[in-house]
Amino acid sequence: MKKFIQTIQNIWKIDELRQRIGYTLLLILVYRLGSFIVLPGIDATLLAGSQLKQTTADGLVGLLDMFSGGAFGNASIFALGVMPYISASIVIQLLGVFVPYFRKLQMEGESGRRKMNQMTRFLTILIIAIQGPAYMAALHNQIPAEAFVAVNQLGWSSFFFNLTSTLILLGGTMFVMWLGERITDRGIGNGISIIIMVGIIARLPFALLAEIQSKFVGNGVGGPLIFVVELVVLFFVFIAAIAIVQAVRKVPVQYAKRVIGNKQYGGVRQYLPLKINAAGVMPIIFAQALMLFPLIFSQFDSTRGLAATFSNYTGVWYNVVFGLLVIAFTYFYTSVTVNPNMMSEEMKKNGGFIPGVKPGKATAAFLDDIMSRVTLPGSIALAIIAILPAIAILFGVNNRFASFYGGTSLLILVGVILDTLQQIESQLLMRHYDGLMKTGRLKGRSGM
Repeated sequence: MKKFIQTIQNIWKIDELRQRIGYTLLLILVYRLGSFIVLPGIDATLLAGSQLKQTTADGLVGLLDMFSGGAFGNASIFALGVMPYISASIVIQLLGVFVPYFRKLQMEGESGRRKMNQMTRFLTILIIAIQGPAYMAALHNQIPAEAFVAVNQLGWSSFFFNLTSTLILLGGTMFVMWLGERITDRGIGNGISIIIMVGIIARLPFALLAEIQSKFVGNGVGGPLIFVVELVVLFFVFIAAIAIVQAVRKVPVQYAKRVIGNKQYGGVRQYLPLKINAAGVMPIIFAQALMLFPLIFSQFDSTRGLAATFSNYTGVWYNVVFGLLVIAFTYFYTSVTVNPNMMSEEMKKNGGFIPGVKPGKATAAFLDDIMSRVTLPGSIALAIIAILPAIAILFGVNNRFASFYGGTSLLILVGVILDTLQQIESQLLMRHYDGLMKTGRLKGRSGM
């Protein structure tokens, strides 16, 4: 406790760090306030009991609502959040693997990154042009017709209302992106990631309250003892997730010795950290999206067996297929994001080599073999994390609270918190203060 208080005092002593944290908190407050501003022309009082709230409870739509901090289910001006930008970033990243032009941009350094960022923004606008009207169509189907005040009372046409609302959603997403960039530049941590994390944390108090009510109020099952056990289990789940996020396989890299004048350069051994979970949270998101396809085509199934199987989120077959998809997507996304050939070329360019392995193709094959082996336990661990919420529900945990036992919520929270704490620790060490840990340095998702 004394160490914690001293660390807080050290953070407060650093003017730049104090200003960065305050600036970040201010922009987060702006984002949260915007999440409750309903689209103009919609009566907010009629949204509470609408089908929209039920639709955003689970599934892929529930994932979108979680990323937006509830703005998706509130018909807010920030309803689409940063998801269009994330989708555009993933597309550009995949193009960098399969399209030579984008691969060349990746190799150009800072100028190439600026061009790709500009393309990502244009692609974000295109995605919003598709998602915006789709979201408005969903609103017309899932909230009462009398909620559309602009159409019913002001005489607006549905087309004009949908067009203006789509433009407002576009502006909302661009503003959220701007907030994220400001946090990255002048705040602390990665802005976009922090905005997503804040949206997830915003749901935690309501989920915790719902779990307390289910255990204590009325005919609650379990009582205080079971609730304490759930919190203890959740603590150990977080510890395990931290271990998985930070786990790396260190490959020794020796750099050649060079003597220039009276100085010696190189000749030191460093380590190349290969992450066990290099794919992060993306395999779970891809798998969740793919699990919705059987439900879409279930209308052609006369027995409704397929729909019943894949709509039961706690069912055995659903979770088995879900886990296998997570493992498959982990291998796929790792192969996309981790390029052994590029690592081998960079190593050779800087005069580095792996002891006992020839530079060039042999090094690339060696790194590829290691990644294939370490990805297996990483993918299995990721699959277990993905199905943990379903297991928690089977043990009597409330649906809302169970989402924090695994899946995207857990991994995003752990990853973003570690990255932010790593930046704070770097600021402390740079000014000769103690770090956040008694021994060693705190590592973020980069594993460095």
